[in-house]
Amino acid sequence: MSPEASGAPPISGLLTVIITTSVTPSAPSTDLISTILSGFRKHCAELLHCRVIVVFDNYDQITPQARLKKGQVTPEQAQDWDLYKENVKDLILEKFQVIKTDSEFVNLPGEAEYGSPFMEANTVAFDAVRSADKRVTFIEPSRRLGFGLAVRTALRMTDTPYVWIQQHDWGLVADVPAETLLQVMAGSESDDEAPVKYVCFPAVRMLEYATSGDVEHFTVLKDLTSRLRRDFMSASNPKMKIPLTPLFFWHDKPHVASTGHYLATVFPSRLAMLRGDFIEDKIGQRARSQMKEGHWSKWATWLYYPEHGRQLCLRHLQGRTRMGAEDQSKRNAAHRERNKKELQQKAVFQTSVLNQLDDADDIGLEGLF
Repeated sequence: MSPEASGAPPISGLLTVIITTSVTPSAPSTDLISTILSGFRKHCAELLHCRVIVVFDNYDQITPQARLKKGQVTPEQAQDWDLYKENVKDLILEKFQVIKTDSEFVNLPGEAEYGSPFMEANTVAFDAVRSADKRVTFIEPSRRLGFGLAVRTALRMTDTPYVWIQQHDWGLVADVPAETLLQVMAGSESDDEAPVKYVCFPAVRMLEYATSGDVEHFTVLKDLTSRLRRDFMSASNPKMKIPLTPLFFWHDKPHVASTGHYLATVFPSRLAMLRGDFIEDKIGQRARSQMKEGHWSKWATWLYYPEHGRQLCLRHLQGRTRMGAEDQSKRNAAHRERNKKELQQKAVFQTSVLNQLDDADDIGLEGLF
């Protein structure tokens, strides 16, 4: 049964996809974002019909040697970054089927504040443009925000009740029934014991999480898992089961969450996240500690758990080291050429040694007569 036939709103009115991206070695190639969107199309095509916000998290300094996690880039990377942003914008508009017309985009400048309100430097100005139909928004901060502030900035520009948070180097590799998942989340709003406010998708280290040491070694977490792990079903599609198990951490990797829950729980004030912070580093352990004390429902975090936790849904794309497809092809060709020369040099050396041994044998035989 379609959501329209059941009276449920379509997913496009419920969910906003938030993509965060920053300077990478693969720029100006859009290889990373293209891989993500290909995963969407193959495994969760509904996402390409949703609203999308892309945050182009900036760098802080131009230095001789890059330290991307610290916001330091080389002069060449700074040039590539400008071209990369334009390439990504064109790609997003194409894949989300939005016609690029300047008159249909609205400028929405703003500021991302953080830390103490008594320090004037604790703000980052940003430029944002949004299509008139609100399908696409691009946010470009003047300085580096870090993942945490990038997400908060996008959340504050979100009009839908749910968000899909997508880092630029995690690809979807298994089907995700996003429409039914959102219906389950909406249907759990009044469930005090098992509200579904956040659902993370499993990467390789999260397989069979429910029976891992992260759960089994803690009585409270083990008991919660035993009681709450289940297959959820939506009223409009009872045949589609959504297997979930409680997750005792708040991960940054791709997840779906309630927009209001995100803002209230992770970002209750400007003091919650400093510039450069990652959410899982700042919030993850704090949340886990509270869950061990029995306060899991405050966070209401779940892990999508198909095939009893044996189904992988995410693949890491190695954004900090991955080269663009063309550069990687050149690097591979250079590697093959270098190996070829090394083998040739080795063959010449071996032939030389054999010739010297043959000469030595000849000299030795002559000495016998």
